[in-house]
Amino acid sequence: MKIATAAYNLDWLDNWAQYEDKLEEWVSGAADEGADLMVFPEYGAMELSTLEGPGVAGDLERSIHAVSERMEDVQVVHSRLAKTYNTYILGASAPVIDGPGRPVNRASLYAPDGRCDHQDKQIMTRFERESWNIAAGGPLKLFETSLGKIGVLICYDSEFPLLGRALQEADLLLVPSCTEALSGYWRVRIGAMSRALENQCVTVMSSLVGHNDWSEAVDMNTGMGGIFGPPDIGFPSTGVLTEGAMNAPGWTYAEVDLSSIANVRADGHVLNRTHWAEQDSRVNSVTISPL
Repeated sequence: MKIATAAYNLDWLDNWAQYEDKLEEWVSGAADEGADLMVFPEYGAMELSTLEGPGVAGDLERSIHAVSERMEDVQVVHSRLAKTYNTYILGASAPVIDGPGRPVNRASLYAPDGRCDHQDKQIMTRFERESWNIAAGGPLKLFETSLGKIGVLICYDSEFPLLGRALQEADLLLVPSCTEALSGYWRVRIGAMSRALENQCVTVMSSLVGHNDWSEAVDMNTGMGGIFGPPDIGFPSTGVLTEGAMNAPGWTYAEVDLSSIANVRADGHVLNRTHWAEQDSRVNSVTISPL
């Protein structure tokens, strides 16, 4: 398969048609390159708040609600594009109000037949807890697709090994991210590469990029696209299948062969995924040794 992962910049939108045109341009461009899967980043939907004007876009709480109210229409657009271009699309995540509580951070995966399902973020960063008041959402899911088994770890979730381990059957782990500083980008990237090592799978990181003075929520963003595997047989020695250019909007592409994942899991130089359980007896028998 061919995977496209985005370094996605937000735009000021004066009307809904501009949003549809922008998405179509991105998706059609990746489709022209033969992409079977396209991955957009965390909180890429926040540009929808600009449709309500600067007073809403510049106010954190009002922008969250404005974006959530648009998500049904967003699903219609993504389903149409997935069908039109015969591709899987992980849409940019958004704060979604789904019930009486606080919003969750949700990314939806769209299939080429137009069907969709979603993955909610599991563990909130400090700014999501303390400023945004975003809540943890529903459970982790494993999506069975024609491209293989796919899991989604939204940004900070990728930094937690047990979340990755819960998705050990996934061939692909998608990691949409939104990070303000270079240090944040590298925390998520290191997490994504670590999950690829532990699970002997491919991880796909997308990033929000660019500065947006109109937003209190996503005013500064640093990152690039990257696709990673275990540094083992059938993969690059660095584990990096491809990476983009820092803060440069656009797609980054890589070819991925599911047989390479199956092969490294069965007969890699190391077998991290198979040997994972051997940690249990070791970590439960730590002794104190005074010196």
